Amino acid sequence: MATFRELGLSEKLLQSVEKMGFEEATPIQAQTIPLALEGNDVIGQAQTGTGKTAAFGLPLLEKIDTKSEHIQGIVIAPTRELAIQVAEELYKIGSFKGVRILPIYGGQDIGRQIRSLKKRPQLIVGTPGRIMDHMNRKTIRLNNVHTVVLDEADEMLNMGFIEDIESILTDVPEERQTLLFSATMPDPIRRIGERFMKDPQLVKVKAKEVTMPNITQYYVEVQEKKKFDTLTRLLDIQSPELAIVFGRTKRRVDELSEALNLRGYTAEGIHGDLSQAKRMSVLRKFKQGTIEVLVATDVAARGLDISGVTHVYNFDLPQDPESYVHRIGRTGRAGKKGLAMSFITPREFGQLKLIERTTKRNMERLTPPTLDEALEGQQRMASEKLVSMIENDNLSYYKRLAEELVEEHDSISVVAAALKLMTKEPDQTPINLTSEPPVVAKDGRRGGGGGGGRRGNGGGYQGNRGGRSGDRNRGGDRNRGGDRNRGGDRNRGGDRNRGGDRNRNAEGGSRGGDRNRGGDRNRNRNRQSSTNN
Repeated sequence: MATFRELGLSEKLLQSVEKMGFEEATPIQAQTIPLALEGNDVIGQAQTGTGKTAAFGLPLLEKIDTKSEHIQGIVIAPTRELAIQVAEELYKIGSFKGVRILPIYGGQDIGRQIRSLKKRPQLIVGTPGRIMDHMNRKTIRLNNVHTVVLDEADEMLNMGFIEDIESILTDVPEERQTLLFSATMPDPIRRIGERFMKDPQLVKVKAKEVTMPNITQYYVEVQEKKKFDTLTRLLDIQSPELAIVFGRTKRRVDELSEALNLRGYTAEGIHGDLSQAKRMSVLRKFKQGTIEVLVATDVAARGLDISGVTHVYNFDLPQDPESYVHRIGRTGRAGKKGLAMSFITPREFGQLKLIERTTKRNMERLTPPTLDEALEGQQRMASEKLVSMIENDNLSYYKRLAEELVEEHDSISVVAAALKLMTKEPDQTPINLTSEPPVVAKDGRRGGGGGGGRRGNGGGYQGNRGGRSGDRNRGGDRNRGGDRNRGGDRNRGGDRNRGGDRNRNAEGGSRGGDRNRGGDRNRNRNRQSSTNN
């Protein structure tokens, strides 16, 4: 493995890297940085968690002239959360060099962004819609840009931003360097490479390198209605320092976070419907440890880099294997151990096998814990706290009273009473979550069991307020794929409004305001909708 000092970086960037605690480069960094420093266009195929921000960030920052007052580099990201995360990371990497970096994204006051642009940033990190908005307003000019980075290109394709990206690239000088990063390489992404890049060098990190051996992966077979009890018992037994629970829909995230709080856990949720200020507040509290469980949808959590996450729980299986890799990549970072647990309903084994084939890793089966095992876990925690208190705390003020207690009662009873006081006994408050339909593998197999018909587990009339396939879009269009509506009125907004008719939502991925592309036709491509995500 190469060290950063072997990659040809300047001393100021090396100072930043060393201050951040990095010594050895990851595979994507070791291969990408030398190619990019030579001026090559690069296509990097790698999932999150591989260190790709530094892979494109270091050569990008190396080329920035800090004496110039022009925008010289632009990084395009699919969501506001990822844009903020990348900007923060690039700021750390460029701290000793002093590069001025500005994130621009929908949901933030555009007037404030315009004022910030007057301070002459040299590097912009933004979402496609808001970048286009500023281009149309002439508040940013890209005629001096020498480097463009497309981050999470496949996600931008999924969210309907390909046309925006093409418009932005058309506006940037042809004599530029383009770095494109994508977890997968569908045909539209390949075409961008062919049309807008010059002899790009391909750097590919295989999935087996991405999933990392320091993440232990389990699956638990459990019925939909028993998922929540299983989750809380696992939390009691495993006692995670920081845990992320993934739900498939916004409704699921809201219900889960509320239910966890009802049972005595400190939990909050993030998804696309929350305001930017609220999401940042929740993430700040999670990073500080004020809340112990973060509940999130895939899009809201994509790109988050929070150190110290010890456990990831896939309460709902994701729609595709790539999202699974993104999810579990939240833990097991910086050489630390991580644990990923996936809840599998009986009809989802086809999707489980698809994930295992994609990641080239088999998950270990775990038997759902019992209530007694959860109680034992809490008792063990109380015991450990008691021992720690004996070893580390000054107990002199309490010893006289302790001696009196031991005189009146036997010592075993006194210790047992102390443990009982310190033990958080499993809460059995009744919880009723709205069922979600099972995820069907892309090859069409459910992995056992029948379809999601009238009495299907989690689907159908009884399971989800109507709709034979699981969820029904109550605005008139019926979603036969369970999780999203890509026809009807497709709204693609949030970051910007192009002339009033089309609103493009960087969080949701539905496309088109007043534009009806196929009437009431639903296109299920096995991913989250702007309605449910």
